[in-house]
Amino acid sequence: MSELITAELVDLDLSAETKDAAARSLAERMVTAHRVTDLDGFLADVAAREAQMPTGLDGGIGIPHCRSEHVSAPTLAFGRSSRGVDFGAADGPADLIFLIAAPAGADDDHLTILSGLARRLMDPEFTAALRAGGDPGAVAALIRGEEPAEETAPTAGEAPAQGPAPEADGSEADGSEKEAVVPEGAAAGGDGPFRIVAVTSCPTGIAHTYMAAESLTAAGRAEGIEVAVETQGSAGFSKLDPAVIARADAVIWAHDVEVREKARFRGKPLVDVGVKAGINRPAELIAEARRKAERGEIAAVPQGGDGPGAGEDDESGGAGGAHFGVRLRTYLMSGVSYMVPFVAAGGLLIALSFAIGGYEIADAKSVADHFVWGRADSWAALLNQIGSAAFGFLVPVLAGYIAYGMADRPALVPGFVGGAIALTVDAGFLGGLVAGLLAGAVVMAIQRVPVHATLRGIMPVLVIPLIASAVVGFLMFIVVGKPIAALQSALTDWLNGLSGSNAVILGIVLGLMMCFDMGGPLNKVAYAFAVGGLADPTEGSLKVMAAVMAAGMVPPLAMALATTVRKKLFTRTERENGRAAWVLGASFITEGAIPFAAADPLRVIPSVMAGGAVSGALSMAFGCTLRAPHGGAFVVPLIGEPYLYLLAIAVGTFVAAALVVLLKGARRESAVPAGEAGAAAAEPRVGVTA
Repeated sequence: MSELITAELVDLDLSAETKDAAARSLAERMVTAHRVTDLDGFLADVAAREAQMPTGLDGGIGIPHCRSEHVSAPTLAFGRSSRGVDFGAADGPADLIFLIAAPAGADDDHLTILSGLARRLMDPEFTAALRAGGDPGAVAALIRGEEPAEETAPTAGEAPAQGPAPEADGSEADGSEKEAVVPEGAAAGGDGPFRIVAVTSCPTGIAHTYMAAESLTAAGRAEGIEVAVETQGSAGFSKLDPAVIARADAVIWAHDVEVREKARFRGKPLVDVGVKAGINRPAELIAEARRKAERGEIAAVPQGGDGPGAGEDDESGGAGGAHFGVRLRTYLMSGVSYMVPFVAAGGLLIALSFAIGGYEIADAKSVADHFVWGRADSWAALLNQIGSAAFGFLVPVLAGYIAYGMADRPALVPGFVGGAIALTVDAGFLGGLVAGLLAGAVVMAIQRVPVHATLRGIMPVLVIPLIASAVVGFLMFIVVGKPIAALQSALTDWLNGLSGSNAVILGIVLGLMMCFDMGGPLNKVAYAFAVGGLADPTEGSLKVMAAVMAAGMVPPLAMALATTVRKKLFTRTERENGRAAWVLGASFITEGAIPFAAADPLRVIPSVMAGGAVSGALSMAFGCTLRAPHGGAFVVPLIGEPYLYLLAIAVGTFVAAALVVLLKGARRESAVPAGEAGAAAAEPRVGVTA
């Protein structure tokens, strides 16, 4: 294993005046050291990463970095500038510049060392030593972690050579080299200090991810707060212990890519910021988390993950060791979560086109060949064709991100290819589901095949996408595509034939699913079922869409109504949430009822499920239809039988609110015989009348 940095990769008198010139100067040293194979290609990758987010940090540090297929081995180059180079930090130019290069398929050992360096940059003593060093070889050794440990006596479990020295307060320094940074005592039970769990991540997953983790941990230590950090970076994804999350008082997300498996953090106050805020403002974030916890603010965190559901450590634990059904749900929700924006944008554009030009606008000529600026039908046709183009991505995006959820970025190409083939063979939404699962499984199988170190760099960008796309394409075209297409056709015919009691029963089932977990897996399954029908809309699928949207509005509207008519049954915070729930419900944000369900699940959840079932059943019975993949007051003009649709929502809302009031009132009355003192103690809501 070659050393990450040598004396030849250190420039203690960097003369470059711009960040591009600085990156080129340091990259040329990497080329000379045979660590970079294509200078211009590598610098293009560095520039692309820099365009995503400036890499300057407070304290005079610049860390341009990237993954690149032009890097043959993980490498660091260090430059010290006397004049400073602007890397976009708020406090001015950087005089300490690290160019970090990682191959596209870098192994975990090297990336762990890189992440350790990122954390050490948060140590003022380390950066001071870099500024004072006069010999390139000594500076390279310092960066590698080979400086003599003079100031702190080693302890059992001391950090490895490349990691930071143990902290003076005895905290566990080697914990900073783990993916999940958990301070000592964080797993202890009982009442103790304020506890925070955090997730940090950045697009490359090399530097900012780990620097934010170290910054938050150090800020928490300074304030006597336990901070446990999960780094979702390049060196793997080791999940925090569920017990640690359960005991946490608040959550901080410092991220520039989607947090994976968000559902673990539901029911907690949440501070959601970019990764640089975690580096530069950790104390402010911790203070904000405490304030939210004191106010009892609970964030609406989606169920399921947005991104790979498991890291490379998962084969022996965590989600990777979870029940297959749990993992399958996570994979499917990953695809659905990425598909939803296409559904929303495309569906609403199509719905608007119908509102302007009528349903016949779907048969209009291409606006590329025929567009009249002053005609409303031309604009309607334009909206319809843009929306239809967005809808064309539904199945490929679904398949691609199911595969991504299973096997990360190498699975994207075979997933998208499989989804596109599903459309070609008329396998539709079901074909996309199967294609995504097949692509993820094929890529996971290929990733288990041992390969020589020289091939690792091209595996994720060439070999895996090539082989997996060919295999998935064969399976979809030759083996499973036609049978799935037949099943999709049968499902469509069944929906078209729904009438009478069958339609009402389906509306009840969909209503129950929409309201059971309010944004969770069952809710998403019902929503995905409805959206799948919009890809090839029929009368039956439009009825299903309307029933799902009607039921999804019931929970927040019901809680808003209940807090209005029986204020004494709710806390002050719940009454404030109730006022907001009017707007959330009218906007089809089902998660607006989550704070109420979290506080009293046994009474709230059954009540809103009953109301949702009523709304879904009535919507189907009334024959309401909806072409937009969204609910809320603003789509009422696009609904077939709009007055009956609003009646269905109103009746469901009334039923749910009445049940909540009845159940909460029964609990309150049952507490009276225990004595007036007990009743008074249980009733802190003084000064409020119904």
